[in-house]
Amino acid sequence: MAITSCILMTLTVSAAPKQNASAVAQIRSVLRTQQEAWNRGDIDEFMNGYARSKSTIFISEDTVRRGWETVRDRYRKKYSDRAKMGVLTFSDLEITPLASDSAVVLGRWKLQRAKNRPHGRFTLIFRRLPKGWRIVLDHTSTATPAP
Repeated sequence: MAITSCILMTLTVSAAPKQNASAVAQIRSVLRTQQEAWNRGDIDEFMNGYARSKSTIFISEDTVRRGWETVRDRYRKKYSDRAKMGVLTFSDLEITPLASDSAVVLGRWKLQRAKNRPHGRFTLIFRRLPKGWRIVLDHTSTATPAP
């Protein structure tokens, strides 16, 4: 019995790095797909990176928004044309699995637009859902423009 327990624990521990690497790769793929969709002007495809749930949370500009549709409506209103959307780049991604079904992501975002280049940081909480890894909480901040 003790030998069997030791073998099972060893298999579980050795499988964890592989699961983590897979989760990190899948989350990177979601973010890459979001970036590509944004840069095509496709907000609906960009929103596929978020959990399609009433419990999805987006925090920015001192406001908490709840629900996938509310978040989508905010993006559609704030970025109503290609000029406002600009070209999005994510960088400095730090993806940390917390459990087999959750991870936290830290990163930077930057928009390159004709008249300005807003940028900032984000913290995302991802959950592994039946449709794959999705953002359930997004806290995004904008850096103060340099004088």
